[in-house]
Amino acid sequence: MAIGSAVALTIAASLVGWISFNSVGEAQSTVNEDSLPEVVAAFGVAQNSGTLVNAAPLLTVSTSPEELADVSADIEDARISLDQHLAVLLGADMSRETTIISLQRLPDIPGLTDILNLGDVQVSDDEGDTSGHVRSQVDTLTIGIGAIESGMTEIFEINEHKDALRDELATLRGQIDDVMVPAVDNQLFYTMTGYRNLGDAPAERAEHFSEAELARYRSLAGLHTDATTASQILESSFSVSSSPQIEPLRERFESAASSMDRNLAALDDWPYRPQILPLINRLVELGTGKDNGFDLLERQLVIKQQQQDLLALNRAIASTLVQEVDALVESARTSADEATLTSTQAILTGRTLLLAISAVSIVGALIAWLFVGRILLRRLWRLHDRMLEMAGGDLETAVELDGRDEVADMARALEVFRRNSLEAQRLNLVEELADELLNKNEELESVLADLERAQDQIVVREKLAALGELTAGVAHEIRNPLNFVKNFSEASEELLDELGELLTDVADDLDEEDKDYLEEITGDLTGNMERIRTHGDRANRIVNDMLMMGRDTGEQRLTDINSLLDEHARLAYHSARALDSEFQLGIERDLDPNMGEVNVVPRAWGRVFLNMVGNACDATDEKRRTIDAEIAAEERPADSEPYMPTLWITTHKGDVNIQVRIRDNGSGMPPDIIDKIFNPFFTTKPTDKGTGLGLAISNDIVRQH
Repeated sequence: MAIGSAVALTIAASLVGWISFNSVGEAQSTVNEDSLPEVVAAFGVAQNSGTLVNAAPLLTVSTSPEELADVSADIEDARISLDQHLAVLLGADMSRETTIISLQRLPDIPGLTDILNLGDVQVSDDEGDTSGHVRSQVDTLTIGIGAIESGMTEIFEINEHKDALRDELATLRGQIDDVMVPAVDNQLFYTMTGYRNLGDAPAERAEHFSEAELARYRSLAGLHTDATTASQILESSFSVSSSPQIEPLRERFESAASSMDRNLAALDDWPYRPQILPLINRLVELGTGKDNGFDLLERQLVIKQQQQDLLALNRAIASTLVQEVDALVESARTSADEATLTSTQAILTGRTLLLAISAVSIVGALIAWLFVGRILLRRLWRLHDRMLEMAGGDLETAVELDGRDEVADMARALEVFRRNSLEAQRLNLVEELADELLNKNEELESVLADLERAQDQIVVREKLAALGELTAGVAHEIRNPLNFVKNFSEASEELLDELGELLTDVADDLDEEDKDYLEEITGDLTGNMERIRTHGDRANRIVNDMLMMGRDTGEQRLTDINSLLDEHARLAYHSARALDSEFQLGIERDLDPNMGEVNVVPRAWGRVFLNMVGNACDATDEKRRTIDAEIAAEERPADSEPYMPTLWITTHKGDVNIQVRIRDNGSGMPPDIIDKIFNPFFTTKPTDKGTGLGLAISNDIVRQH
């Protein structure tokens, strides 16, 4: 019974909701499909009509055809948008071909009939309805803008023609001056002096100062003056801003033209007449012929006046159009308000019915709770609490199972879920422990491999330490024989000097051949002793360096960095040569002579230089071997550019520090190991060739200084 009542109440509520929503939907559809588009279209008409009215003055102030084209494109976009909004607002039956324009609404503008004839517009005395008036005003506005645009195009053409005419006028005036000025001066000179040409004999006074020659001078001067006046009048006409000023200028130009004709008639026998006549005729044609300057200016002023009249017409149309569009907007707004009111009433009715049905449902629910809820809800709450406990992680406590209804079935399903979850949790724990054990084993294997590598490197280091001690002992033992060699070489040099002095004393008793032979022997012995002493000093320095490297002293003292760098570079080079007789390396030195002595630990910096140069030797030799192998395997052409291993050592003394640069042209380092080169025990060489400590120690030494 309770369930049937609930179903009935639900159906009733659904019917009430459906009826209410249907009423609201119809009202909303009216607003969306009719009222709202009309309001939007009305606002669009008002906005775009204002755009058209504001754009018309922009046409009249355009300074170039390109700017005019840009403004025209904007106007065309606004016109298309306006037509679209009008189609929505007025309906498709309002066609442009049947537009009626009310004569009572248009001002009296000269030439308006010609403008309206540009479009397919009919004129009627009938006021018509508001929609027809809106369309007619828009069409008239569009036609007026089109007339302004056409006028501006014609004005640009006139301006172009005027510029060409002005340029031609300036050229023509210069040509006339080139002919007339010398002619007038020559005639005046002849009349006053009798000289036609400076090299000729002067004419008689009665001949050159005659009435005929004076008349010729007056005609030439008058022709020049009239031509100048005519060109000035035509030039000044280009700056005229009103039509009444054009006619006086035209009359003055025609008067000057008539005077030029009279003067030309009087100069019938003038030898330069054939030359000046075409120029004068062209000047007259510029002011009186077809498309002359006065006609162009008059046409331009007429077009500008028409544009001003059209702008006034557009403003009047815009004022009327705004009023009529406001009326349409108000009508659309009223229709939207009515549809909204209908929707509000439908919502209120549905709300009242739903409240009533809800009240009945609540009463029925209370009755059902009194009879059923106490038992059923208590069991559901226990089941709910147990589910929350399981979600919190308690899977050990079993779910209570009592009853045979749907709630009991839910409890049994929850118990099955609890058991499965508990088993899955145990399996997950076993898998996590197995994964953790596997990771630990991998870490231990990695650590073991690292320990084995470190042990090998320590063994190599111990071997190197023992070899260093042995080298220090050998160097110490070698030092004594070297001192003997050095001392005896110096003593031998002194004996050779004494022998040379003795030979000088007995030179007179020897013949020339014996004397030369003895001098040659003495020179060879002296040179040999000098080389023995020099190489002995060099060997002694090497022994000293080896002994210094073997002593564990860290005292700083003033040291010549250039000498220290050069010595250890050569020491590394000879060490590499001792291990490989095929090793070659060219050393390029750029040592700053101003470096001087620096307070450093010589042994430490010698180790840095030795490590750096040693690495350079290994890199260049590796590249040489690779290239040789490629040539042998015919992977590289035999005639390719030869490779010469080269080392560049550079020193530079700055204001507060010194710079030592060591660079080679070897194989280089891959990008993925650059960040690891200063890590202890990191090396790319085999275990028997490198410990991975050279760069790490060098880095520490540089940081300490």
